[in-house]
Parts: sequence; C-alpha cells; structure tokens
Amino acid sequence: MKILTGNDLPTGDVIWWTGNGWSRHVEDAADVDSGGEAIARAEEGARRVNAPYVIDADATPEGPRPAHIKDRVRALGPTVRPDLTLKPADPDAGAWVI
Repeated sequence: MKILTGNDLPTGDVIWWTGNGWSRHVEDAADVDSGGEAIARAEEGARRVNAPYVIDADATPEGPRPAHIKDRVRALGPTVRPDLTLKPADPDAGAWVI
C-alpha cells in the first residue's frame, strides 16, 4: 500500500491524502497506488500542501500504518509528550510507534 503525506501550508500540520482531500489523521489516508506522485504534484501546485511525498504503509483494521518509523512518529505526534499526541485518550496510541 502507498499513501501520500505532506504538511499543511497554513499550519504546518502533518496531513494525509484521503482520496478527495487532506486529513490530520493517518487512519483516513487512502491508498494512492501508482498515482501518488501525480496527486502530489497537483496538490503542491495548487498550494494545498507543502513537500508531499509517497510512503509505504501496511493496511491494518485501524487504517494505514506507515512502514517507516519516521512516518509513524509523524502520524502520531510528539513522542516525548504522549498527552500531546493526536489520540491522547488512547492508552495504546504510542504502542505502534516502535
């Protein structure tokens, strides 16, 4: 599975391509397959995202899980302050980072 990520221009937030827009939540990411680079170019050209790139991910029941640790950290949020992650109420939110 391939998913597309980048940063939101106004806020700098990590965002994920959903198939028809962007989300701050990796579980909303859609499989872009071989079309990811074209989507990235179009979205960057339209100034909706900064530095988009395609990454490998594994499909899980909870949604896509980035294959590389760097992108897992980007998906979850700060690792030094679990209370600031995107899922602070989830006791297992950081479990899949490692």
